[in-house]
This record gives sequence, structure tokens and C-alpha cells, in this order.
Amino acid sequence: MTRLLTIGYGAVCYVVFLAAFLYAIGFVGNLIVPRSIDNGVEAGIAEAIVVNVLLLGVFAVQHSVMARPAFKRWWTRFVPNTIERSTYVLLSSLALFLLYWQWRTMPTVVWDVTWQPGRIALWMLFGLGWATVLFGTFMINHFDLFGLRQVYLAARAKPYTDLEFRTTMLYRVVRHPLMLGFIIAFWATPTMTAGHLLFAAVTTGYILIALQLEECDLNTALGDQYRQYRNRVPMLIPGLHRRGDRTAPTATPRPA
Repeated sequence: MTRLLTIGYGAVCYVVFLAAFLYAIGFVGNLIVPRSIDNGVEAGIAEAIVVNVLLLGVFAVQHSVMARPAFKRWWTRFVPNTIERSTYVLLSSLALFLLYWQWRTMPTVVWDVTWQPGRIALWMLFGLGWATVLFGTFMINHFDLFGLRQVYLAARAKPYTDLEFRTTMLYRVVRHPLMLGFIIAFWATPTMTAGHLLFAAVTTGYILIALQLEECDLNTALGDQYRQYRNRVPMLIPGLHRRGDRTAPTATPRPA
């Protein structure tokens, strides 16, 4: 019964994540969904800025704090290791749904690309960004990243083993292709409103800060192996090489 509950819980958390991820595409792109970045709760400009920043802050704090090794060591005193990742994924998804629900619209137009080829190019970039995020998860281990591998191993009464660190596909070009995909998707829009600009600017700032924390964790966990990888492969901008050993290590970071 415990094994069934464990794998069922992991599956439910994964389904909630899928819903949050798909909704995010519609939310940022103003596509299909009832509440989007330019079709949220109406409010004055001051209220909109305060509420939207707080909503983004709730997600940022939850997403980063719960990903830190020190928090995980404390957290797993109360939550079994087998469902720790699934619980993290669930809470991150719920924080996103809160943001979708309470986002305040800021409709002032910052730019509007009216040239049709330009609009098409920006929509293509938007799609490319989300595709990079999705396929980037499979370039490492999608099912481990979102907790399914952990609950599956628990259901089979097998111990969890850490994944081998290896560089594959886009991870040979940049160290954090998932985050690069998010940045592209958030900024690639033919019509940029004040609300969309706030969302893109704050999330980009958060990504840049969160990556510094993650890099510290990876350096601590993997030592010289990760430092060699870091010297060889740029963080976010392809081709922006650091000085250092360019010999390819055998490795793959798991994003927080």
C-alpha cells in the first residue's frame, strides 16, 4: 500500500506540473487560457506592480530555497526521500497557479511590432524557447528531474542512485539550456506590455541570481569535474567561452 501511495503521489504531482507548464505557455503568450499575462485581474498601476512582484517573489523563494542542499537535508527529516522531489515539483506548480490566478494586468504597450515578418519571427522564437525548455529536460533525465524516477524506484523497492554527470546535446553548448529557453520565451513577443516587461525583467533577474546559487552547489558537489566543464562551456550565451581547460568532461548537471 505504501508503494502504491508513493507512486500515485508522484504521478499526481507530475500531472499538476504538466498542467502548470502548458498553462505557462498560454499565460506568457496570451494564448487560449482564460487568465494570461495581458488578461489578468484589473488593478491600478501601483497595486499591479506590488502584487505582481510579490507573486513572482513567492515562486522565486519557494523554487530556490527548497532546491538548496541544506534545506533538503532538513526537509527530508519530515518528508521521505522518495517523494521529496515530487513534493518540490508540486509546490512549485501550485506557486505558478497562484501567480496565474492573481496576476494583475498592466496593459500599457511598450513596443508593438507591426511588420508581419517580424511578428512571425518573434512567435517562432517564442516557440523555440519553450521547445528548448521541454527538450532540455530530456537531454538530462526528465523523469528524475520531476520526481517520477524516485517514486518508481521506491515502488520497485530499489534504492535511489544519483545520475551520472554527463554533457549531452545542448549541454555541450551552454551550461543551462533550460534557463536560456525560458529567457527567450519570456522576451520573444511582438507586443510587449508593461506587465509582460515586468514579468520578463523580474524572471530574468531571478534566473541570473538562481544560477549563481546553483553553480555554487554544483561546484561543491562535483568539484574539479564541474569546474572544468564550467571553464569549457558558457553559462547562457553560446560561443562566449571562458579561459580554461576545454577538454570535455563526462558530465550532466540537474537543474534545480
